[in-house]
Order: sequence, then C-alpha cells, then structure tokens
Amino acid sequence: MTTTLDTSSKLAADTAMGPVTLLVANLDTMTAYYRDAITLQVMSAADDSVTLGRGGTPVVILQHAPELQHAASGSAGLFHTAILFESQAALAAALYSVARSEPGTFTGSADHLVSQAFYFTDPEGNGVELYWDRDRTEWSWVHGQVEMATLYLDPNAYLREHLTELAATTPNDSTLGGAVVGHVHLSVGDTTTAREFYVDTLGFDATLAMGNQALFVSAGGYHHHMAMNVWNSRGAGPRMPALGLGRIDIELPEKDGVGALDERLRHHKVQTRDDGRSLSFDDPWNNLITVTTRA
Repeated sequence: MTTTLDTSSKLAADTAMGPVTLLVANLDTMTAYYRDAITLQVMSAADDSVTLGRGGTPVVILQHAPELQHAASGSAGLFHTAILFESQAALAAALYSVARSEPGTFTGSADHLVSQAFYFTDPEGNGVELYWDRDRTEWSWVHGQVEMATLYLDPNAYLREHLTELAATTPNDSTLGGAVVGHVHLSVGDTTTAREFYVDTLGFDATLAMGNQALFVSAGGYHHHMAMNVWNSRGAGPRMPALGLGRIDIELPEKDGVGALDERLRHHKVQTRDDGRSLSFDDPWNNLITVTTRA
C-alpha cells in the first residue's frame, strides 16, 4: 500500500529550537555555571529567574524552584540540552572554560560525523552537550536516515587545534561566534510512543531510529532537533513535578504554522493552551512544550 505524504502535517522546514527552561534549586550556583563555565551571557535577571544566551539569543532560562526535589532515578525528563556553537573557536573557548573552572562536570566527547560534541553534567545533574556542526554538504544520508556515529574525539587535541588566544582569555566574547539550542534530547519510557507523538502528531521527520533504544527527529533535513531515548528510563510513566526540565521551546517561522499545529494537535486529542502569543501542550511524559513564532 502506498501513502502520499501530507505536507500540512509536517513542521515548517526552518523550524528551530528556542531556549530550554530549567527548574533549579540554587539559582546562584546554576547561573555561575552557565555563565562562567559554559560561557553564556546573562541577558536578564530577576529574583527568581535568569536568562542566559549568546549573541543576543536566549539559550537557557533558569527558574528558581526551591520547593521541588530531584526526580527519582529512572524517570522521564531531560537527557541533555545541546548548545550549538557557531564556530569551532567558540566551542573550544567553552570547552577550555569548563576545563579550567568546572573540570569535574566533563563526562565525555564524540565525533558524530555530522558534528563534534563535548558532554557535561551541570551542578544539579542536568545533561549539557556543547557542539559544532559540520557543513550539511558533509552529512551522509542512507535510505532516509542520517549517518551518525560515536567516534573518539580527543578534547586536548581539539583545544590545540581550535583554541585561540582571544578564546582563552575572553571566552564570552561574541566575536568568536554565537550559540543557540541546537537540539533537546529527552529520556522517555518508550520510543514507539515517542514516534507517535513527535513524528505522527507534532510533525517532525524521523531522521534516525536505533531500534527501540532511541529516536532522532527534525524539521527541514537537520540531523536532529529533538531525540528521545530509553537508556536510563525504559518504562517510565508521566513525570511528577521535579527539578530539571521546565519547558522546551520550539520556534516556527510563521503565525499560520502555529494555528495549523494547534488544529492538528486537537485532532489528535492533545490538550493545548493558546494565550495569543504561544501554544503550549504536554508530551506523553508531561514534558511541557511551548511553540511560538520566531521574532
């Protein structure tokens, strides 16, 4: 049986990820980590919230929530926030900065063929990926799936090759290049439900499936805007209120796309909230997603 792709059921090709909101117990400690180690800049600050970004683009919003506890082991939620740096020099600056100020938070590195990535765990246990993309012309696609791997990437060799004097002395300098949320990786209970929601309902394209272990999805041929895995969370049910992931933002290019998405979600019996500026809803694990129109 042959089916015809309904393009109206897909997210726009230039869909992008917005900032990730984290619910945190210690606002000062977390602000210092993302500012002084990860090299983001404080864009705004209030008594209970700090927005950090780079080059004028918000990347992480820290929301003080001292009444919450950490989630139980094996729960669904955030696997990591992946911050995409515009240049290898900016990525090297961030890597060097973490190595100097918070070396114990480093957890690994990898060449994924499409990108070069370094992994960390912030002071409250949230995963962080810092990465740089190779040009799309260098990516390889086979039978509709992007080729990605996990090859060894030597952090010290990376620094020797890409760390400049400017990057070493002023790692927050925006002239090194900006940064955005490139993708968000979630821990979920199962990948079948993840595919039904994120591909069949929300409208991403599946770009890579690793059996029943992990699923990668995107819009517009990116390697992935979101991913879901069961490595630490197989069988997990809906999340209870806890520290960690507070909200995922997705940015669409046009207001009409937000309206069409609202109709599609309602058709699939997903409860939505529209405040006139954004559309919010929960995924099957109670991860809050907010969709807005890009400014």
